[in-house]
Amino acid sequence: MSNGNPAMRRELGQFGSGFQWRIALAAVVCAVLGQQTALAADTAFVATPVGPPVVVFDPARDACDGHDVADVPLRAWRGDDGLIHAFALHYENRRLSGKSLPALKIECPVAFRGNGDGDPKKYDDRVWIAATWTTDGRRISALAHHEFQANNHKGRCRYPEYMKCWWNTVLDLRSADGGRSFVRGASPVVMATPFPQEVEQGRHRGFFNPSNIVEKDGAFHMLVGTTGWNGQPGGVCLFRSTDPDKGDWRGWTGAGFTARFPDPYGGPVPARQTCKTISPFPAPVGAIVRHRGSGKFLAVYQASAGASDGMGGMLSAPGFYLAASANLTDWSSPTLVLPTKSYYDDACGAGTIRNYPVLIDERAEGRNFDNIGDEALLFFAETRVEGCQHTSDRKLIARKVRISTYLRQ
Repeated sequence: MSNGNPAMRRELGQFGSGFQWRIALAAVVCAVLGQQTALAADTAFVATPVGPPVVVFDPARDACDGHDVADVPLRAWRGDDGLIHAFALHYENRRLSGKSLPALKIECPVAFRGNGDGDPKKYDDRVWIAATWTTDGRRISALAHHEFQANNHKGRCRYPEYMKCWWNTVLDLRSADGGRSFVRGASPVVMATPFPQEVEQGRHRGFFNPSNIVEKDGAFHMLVGTTGWNGQPGGVCLFRSTDPDKGDWRGWTGAGFTARFPDPYGGPVPARQTCKTISPFPAPVGAIVRHRGSGKFLAVYQASAGASDGMGGMLSAPGFYLAASANLTDWSSPTLVLPTKSYYDDACGAGTIRNYPVLIDERAEGRNFDNIGDEALLFFAETRVEGCQHTSDRKLIARKVRISTYLRQ
């Protein structure tokens, strides 16, 4: 060491020589490696319930008719009238409004309904408003979950069962009056299977349950469930649009946002395209929000025990889970938010199942509640079960949660 750096000699000189020096050097190396490991560790986000559940909508108390039950994830925006407006109920789409999220109340006029039409080319069977976006609180762009329930239309399905005949598409809807009423966009089909509803009957087919819309780098994104079909894996795909008002959404292929899934009844169908499914999500995502403190995106979703955790393992418990991402394509392994059975579990003996989790912050920036701080509300639907049967007792529940992080090796 006689020709080494004098400052380094002074630092090492305090440790003496021989065995003591080697121990000290090993300690320094371990400290450096420990720092590198900490830097490489996964930052896990946790949403911990810290408040009691609050019933926001109870069909026994609040419904306008028997269709009014919590049946989709809550989608809210700030209106130009100073109120918060939302959709969270059934296919008789009625707006909820209030001065705060817990104070939301139903309005009985129907904002949009499908007409139960038996012609699949009309995309007018059963429709749920599933995502919204607005820049001014008055003009609302919406994405709708559309079900063609072919079992209810004579001659349209080879099977009598709902699930074997269920064909799903996502539709474009528009409102010019703050969400009081909606009409179809000029080209209403946002995404559909590359084949008509008669094909591959015998199982659920299509795109379904879009998440809310979030803005990133000047573009708009959402996660959409897909059942999969020949050439397309099932799971969840990421879609992007440069302008929600145009209704033009392209799917992530793993290399870019280039996959399109147009109306199969609208003319010659282009060559089949594939969107890349996103881990760790086994099924539709309830909501995506940007965490204001970190800039990370957080996704909350429901899953059953035994579902993939996206990292080669399996989830040990059914419930609501949370995953984080910096870019919307690569997500962390999930953390458990609330243990509960959902529609993906055997309901027998459960008493209650919970579905459609959403994280939402009343102090969010902007009109669309697409970001949260370190405290938020967890909204979800809670369904009473009798024996093994789901009932129409489906409440909309809110519960305060706290967002925190820890380093996970």
